[in-house]
Amino acid sequence: MEFQKDNSFFKGRLKSVSYAFNGALKLISTEHSVMVQFSVGILLSIAGFYFGITASEWLFQTLAIGLVMSIEGLNTAVEKIADFIHPEYHERIGFIKDIAAGAVFFAAVTAIIIGLIIYLPYISGI
Repeated sequence: MEFQKDNSFFKGRLKSVSYAFNGALKLISTEHSVMVQFSVGILLSIAGFYFGITASEWLFQTLAIGLVMSIEGLNTAVEKIADFIHPEYHERIGFIKDIAAGAVFFAAVTAIIIGLIIYLPYISGI
């Protein structure tokens, strides 16, 4: 099948959005780590409504959830490409996959810190 460029700006953007939406659905429905992160994001959103967090807190929480989900998606893409290129274990491929997982770790730790800053005062009554 030959690639055909879509010359219509609006139609092209709609296609791009549909590809991105389908990719997000694939991530949420097939990748266990993304399922966990998505579930945590939903729970934190419910907690935000329950505790009545401020607009600024919503901004930080939303940014943290989006950051973790985005980096998790990129990590998944790196892993899938690495497994496609070299299905057997290889030390350099393992190194690349570890670095991608490390990026998720940094994002997750940042999100945890943001969550603690937001919710500890509500939980402890400070």
